[in-house]
Amino acid sequence: MKKKKWLFRTVVTLVAGILAFAVWHIYAGKKKNAWITSCNGRLEATEVDVAAKMAGRIKTILVDEGDFVKTGQVVAVMDTDALEAQRRVAVADWHKAMNDVATARGELAQRESEKAADLAVVAQREAELDVAKKSFNRSSILVLEGATSQQQEDNDRAQVLSDAASLKAALAQVDAAQAAIVTAREQIASRESAVKAAQATIERVQANINDSVLKSPRDGRVEYRVAQPGEVVGNGGRVLTLVDLTDVYMTFFLPTDVAGKIPLGTEVHLVFDAAPQWVIPAYVTFVSAEAQFTPKYVETQEERQKLMFRFKAHIPPAGLRKYITRIKTGVRGVAHVRLDQKKPWPPNLRVKIPPL
Repeated sequence: MKKKKWLFRTVVTLVAGILAFAVWHIYAGKKKNAWITSCNGRLEATEVDVAAKMAGRIKTILVDEGDFVKTGQVVAVMDTDALEAQRRVAVADWHKAMNDVATARGELAQRESEKAADLAVVAQREAELDVAKKSFNRSSILVLEGATSQQQEDNDRAQVLSDAASLKAALAQVDAAQAAIVTAREQIASRESAVKAAQATIERVQANINDSVLKSPRDGRVEYRVAQPGEVVGNGGRVLTLVDLTDVYMTFFLPTDVAGKIPLGTEVHLVFDAAPQWVIPAYVTFVSAEAQFTPKYVETQEERQKLMFRFKAHIPPAGLRKYITRIKTGVRGVAHVRLDQKKPWPPNLRVKIPPL
């Protein structure tokens, strides 16, 4: 019995010593790195949708999920049969409008010729009236002298009146020709507007045809094929979702008592659960304006009960491009931030980038 008691006391003492050492080690470690705060986070990237501008049927999709794409690369093509038909109608309307303009210009030239002829008639009538007036003046003098008959004077007076009426009619014809010219010019302007409208329709339909070739807006990886060839999508219907692997960041949350000590641009070191041997540098690029409750992936009840500020730490794009084929979004890890920027990083948190 004494032996058993002694052994029991020895084991209890040893366990207590181990626990005490562990507690001291943890406390000493925390005290040693008190200027560093850490929080769980998850690696995320900006998602970009490749969508159809107009409703239509998907003709083909040229990429699969997981494929890497470049900016401007064709990733899908929409069916354009209906748009091609609209374009042919618009082109026909344009040709008709051009013919109408040519016809209107021909009518204008004809009206201008008619006006020129009417002006010549006016000149002729003016000359005839001038001769008739002179003849009437002579006969008026001669009738007083008895050198001619009263009938001749009356005939000359009648000729003056007749020529004056002819001149007035010729002038009216000139006015009518001028009005026809104005109308012809208005028709030309109207038909030229129809030409421009038809041209604009052609350009609009052609733009829609061009937009039916869906291109990647940036470098990235295909995350999802939202639709499949043969499916009909509406205006703005998504076809693919891309992940921009040059815009990668970790979202994490820090309590109010330390959030105010971390300005934008602060260096952050990221350690991922899947590769704890590497330490990746990042920089704070966003701090939420208002505190909020932390999300579910902050595990402890104590932390969830606190109001936290949301942070984003972006990994520099230059480094991302080198490792673009190895980046996996959704990976969990820990973000470490120095509260005192003058103190160095501890050895286990210094930057360690994996080799290419």
